[in-house]
Amino acid sequence: MTYYDAFNGDADGLCALHQLRLAEPRETVLVTGVKRDIALLKRIDAQAGDHITALDIAVEKNAAALTVLLQRGVQVRWFDHHDPGELPRHPNFHATIDTAAEVCTSLLVDGEIGGRYRAWAVAAAFGDNLHATARRAAEPLGLSDEALQALRELGECLNYNGYGDSLEDLHFHPADLYRSLSPYPDPFAFMREAREFRILRAGYAADMAQARAVTASEIRPSGAIFLLPDAPWARRASGVYANELAIAHPQRAHALLSLSPKGHYVVSVRAPLNDRARADELCRRFTTGGGRKAAAGINILPEARIPDFVAAFFETYPQPA
Repeated sequence: MTYYDAFNGDADGLCALHQLRLAEPRETVLVTGVKRDIALLKRIDAQAGDHITALDIAVEKNAAALTVLLQRGVQVRWFDHHDPGELPRHPNFHATIDTAAEVCTSLLVDGEIGGRYRAWAVAAAFGDNLHATARRAAEPLGLSDEALQALRELGECLNYNGYGDSLEDLHFHPADLYRSLSPYPDPFAFMREAREFRILRAGYAADMAQARAVTASEIRPSGAIFLLPDAPWARRASGVYANELAIAHPQRAHALLSLSPKGHYVVSVRAPLNDRARADELCRRFTTGGGRKAAAGINILPEARIPDFVAAFFETYPQPA
């Protein structure tokens, strides 16, 4: 019998898995990738009697492989907050899914395990740009403002590591980063002791300084669009800079378009914090688009379709009346 953990390589996927395996220790095969690499089940050749746990990846993007695995007799347990599409009805499939805008996968796992490692869920919520949610979740912990700020920095650094066109863009393979987390029930000890955190903190600061120097290509009261160059720093910073912009300008939607080495653009969209809605609807209008109500993206946007995207963006987030 083999156990597999398939998880998103961002802060939410990492922290969800970390909490679960602290509560339920088990040797597993890790299956993950860059943040947008979420069709992970097709990489798993599991057989009858094997077990898969999927965390922070959409059922919809794994539907065909999931059907095959269930028919083989594989047990599948799923935690996620993305739109799942139509869920399978099968005795081997067990799902905890909540698509509410203020929910992340780590908080779903936190509920499953009774809040035993809540500080990691708080870090994940910060990393997912759910700051109010993170603070509410942290209330029972009685943390100081300084400690909350530290968890925010941890979540943002872990999230930052997941962004890239390929694994070569990342500071750490997400599976290796998870392994560096796994000895630490206490996130504050991880921040004090782990070299990985020091590297991510320094990389985050350097990349964000370059991102902040980019001028918006189009800006209106309802939204702003930024075009980022073909550079590893730009691909790493795209999602976390989008989060920062959303916090700084809560009335605006934001879109960051990063040029891929393959010649297309990769899009990160953030709905206004004052109206966390419709980002997924916008991105689904384009092939390879998807995500959540508050934060979504497009994996491949040809340069020729940028005008179409700009028009759709401002149609979705129009000028205030």
